[in-house]
Amino acid sequence: MGDVLMTTPAIRAVRAGAPGCRVTLLTSPAGAGAAHLVPEIDDVIIYEAPWMKATGPRSDPSPDHLAVKELAARAFDAAIVFTVYSQSPLPAALMCHLADIPLRLAHCRENPYALLTDWVREPEPEDVLRHEVQRQLDLVATIGCMCSDPTMSISVPDEASTAVAALLAEHGFDPEGLWAVVHPGATAPSRRYPPEAFAVAARRLTELGWRLIFTGGPQELEDVERARLGVPSVSLAGRLSLAELAALLERSPLLIANNSGPVHVACAVGTPVVDLYALTNPQHMPWGVAHRVLFSDVPCRWCYSSICREGHHDCLRRVEPEDVVEAAVELVEGASRAPRSLTSP
Repeated sequence: MGDVLMTTPAIRAVRAGAPGCRVTLLTSPAGAGAAHLVPEIDDVIIYEAPWMKATGPRSDPSPDHLAVKELAARAFDAAIVFTVYSQSPLPAALMCHLADIPLRLAHCRENPYALLTDWVREPEPEDVLRHEVQRQLDLVATIGCMCSDPTMSISVPDEASTAVAALLAEHGFDPEGLWAVVHPGATAPSRRYPPEAFAVAARRLTELGWRLIFTGGPQELEDVERARLGVPSVSLAGRLSLAELAALLERSPLLIANNSGPVHVACAVGTPVVDLYALTNPQHMPWGVAHRVLFSDVPCRWCYSSICREGHHDCLRRVEPEDVVEAAVELVEGASRAPRSLTSP
């Protein structure tokens, strides 16, 4: 979800650079959920690529053969492969080559030879370190595609906004009141602030007069309940579609969350964020909104690991709940509206 949203400014640039073009996104099932809410994307092809972490092991290559056949049947004029710098574009580039897509663009560390017609050498992390949004914008700029609006894009359906308005009214939330959304989950264990610490921060905020709504996926219900233990609050965990989550965040004064997909949804709808940011990847901090990024610096930073290799989770565990409270109050009171830089805690 987050990867798709962080690519939307580059997709907008492609549309600006090639007026009238039609954009199809090839993505995972999880990415497709976000893609359906992006107005710059005309169509989506869902494909569980074997080179992606979320795809389970399989010995049958027939889904891959079918995906190549579908790409070939659509007769695309060009393909842009978006990756993070630790990923190789070559499997996707080979797939597009086999599908007879004549133009193929990507960042690549090694020489791709004929797999890419437009090869942009991978400069990270040795020469430069960029936010993922900027990295993708820089990629498409090499073929003359640029845009004046670098914000992330998402369109909230009217029915989702109506449903969320009804939920807020049902629970007595004043849209202009002092409240926030708290999302304590994350797909990777290494990116989860301890639920007990979330609970301490949440209790303190309610003591200051805040009202809180907790969100999470069906698989995060246990963490949500641990994070709201003893906290007078409302839980919508497991009850919202992605569109409804976007509608909720669009109305919320603030999101408090781990580094996870909802942070990027909040950025796309313009909502300030307190981001409990595990030091697994420097490129995915909040983009384009007022924010505070909270972490404790550690020697093992930028590990790119879903599970803490050291077993201590110190980059998050050492963040004090009071720091979360102070960041939330500071953002909502408007003490500093300017987003901090990529490397600022």
